[in-house]
Amino acid sequence: MSDSTDPRGGPVGHPRWRPVRLLTAAVFALAGMIFVTSFHTAKGTNLRTDDSLLKLSDLIEQRGHENAELDRSTSALREDVEALARRDDGSTAAEDARLRALEVAAGTEKLSGRAVSVTLHDAPANAQAAPGYPEPQANDLVIHQQDLQAVVNALWQGGAQGVQVMDQRLISTSAVRCVGNTLILQGRVYSPPYQVTAVGDPDRLQAALTASPAIQNYQLYVKAYGLGWKVDERETVTLPGYSGTVDLHYAKPAQ
Repeated sequence: MSDSTDPRGGPVGHPRWRPVRLLTAAVFALAGMIFVTSFHTAKGTNLRTDDSLLKLSDLIEQRGHENAELDRSTSALREDVEALARRDDGSTAAEDARLRALEVAAGTEKLSGRAVSVTLHDAPANAQAAPGYPEPQANDLVIHQQDLQAVVNALWQGGAQGVQVMDQRLISTSAVRCVGNTLILQGRVYSPPYQVTAVGDPDRLQAALTASPAIQNYQLYVKAYGLGWKVDERETVTLPGYSGTVDLHYAKPAQ
């Protein structure tokens, strides 16, 4: 008795291996090989560890170091260019004096004199509210952009001849910006404590700090949650000249 056939012509009871089934079997076999290889490679450890991932904070810190090195290189080159210009431009003594005065006003030259330094710091990790104040939220315990800006603005209003934040001199186009409690200033990144130093009349500078409404508000958080605040008068300080680019970059309309 002959075997019957299905409508496609294959014998009933004797199925054939079709290409799809062969492909499926091959996929499962390959997956098994991958699992076995992964097991022997890992030897019981996690193949995806945090150490193998490039953290954003590490990248920011790396770029900050690179920018600092570029600033030093730019400063050295600028000094060379200025020395050559003074030697070859044939300017008069009066013109040289006017140029130096402009450089001092622009913040590109070193500045020495009596100064006031302000240090701001986050509250301690275990900070508790002082009696009579509500329990702190996360934002109550860290230095914010407006806090640094309030100090810088008050010092300018107090007649500062020059201001330095951390190790960088501020000029008219400098922007003090924070992301979280991390300061980003002129392409470099800083963490608290933050120090702001101003050369000028110490009495006027301290009076301007005391009179600032924004700083008075900050002082409430100092009292309530222990945010750091310290003002020091210093007899002689030398602020470095600004060493970054002075070119202005601005948006242009699309053509």
